[in-house]
Amino acid sequence: MMNTRSSLDQSGTTAGGVRVGYARVSTEDQSLDAQLDALNRVGCHRIYSEHASGAKSDRPELAQALKALRKGDSLVVWRLDRLGRSLPYLVATVAKLAREGMGFESIDERIDTASAGGTLIFHIFASLAQFERQLTSERTKAGLAAGRARGRMGGRPPALTTKQLREAKLLLADPHATVTDVAVTYGVSRATLYKGLKQIAASG
Repeated sequence: MMNTRSSLDQSGTTAGGVRVGYARVSTEDQSLDAQLDALNRVGCHRIYSEHASGAKSDRPELAQALKALRKGDSLVVWRLDRLGRSLPYLVATVAKLAREGMGFESIDERIDTASAGGTLIFHIFASLAQFERQLTSERTKAGLAAGRARGRMGGRPPALTTKQLREAKLLLADPHATVTDVAVTYGVSRATLYKGLKQIAASG
């Protein structure tokens, strides 16, 4: 849903461009009014708004807002979390805007990348996002190394071990035992049990 102002309280321009506002709430029963009022107060020329989760990548109105921006324009949000809840996503989006000669403003946090202070803040954010990625990578590598040291390989562990599958095969040799009963015994589905038995049969 786009709102367009025909007259502006302020100039509505940033370095020769215009302010394009974006407002978002997560559910239909939440109100956009506070965000729209704030965006109007700072002179947004156009405002795009929608009801969508911040975790969703498919946000049509945000896509339209970004598409409407031209060199010299600025994307304006009420708060950083209205643009997205992931720090890497925020950094990537603002960096992309900067590469295309566009600015970014967050009213509540008083961030404006057109200013020296705003640029510094996002350089810090970018460093934190990189640090987060490095920590995640290091934890993953450490976990895999620990697993290999214990004789495990990466990936999802099998639902049933070879020993359990051989035990299940012996149980099923009893004419009174059913596949369902054996699957329940090992806490797996019938499909998982069938798949495991097929694998050990193929391996001999």
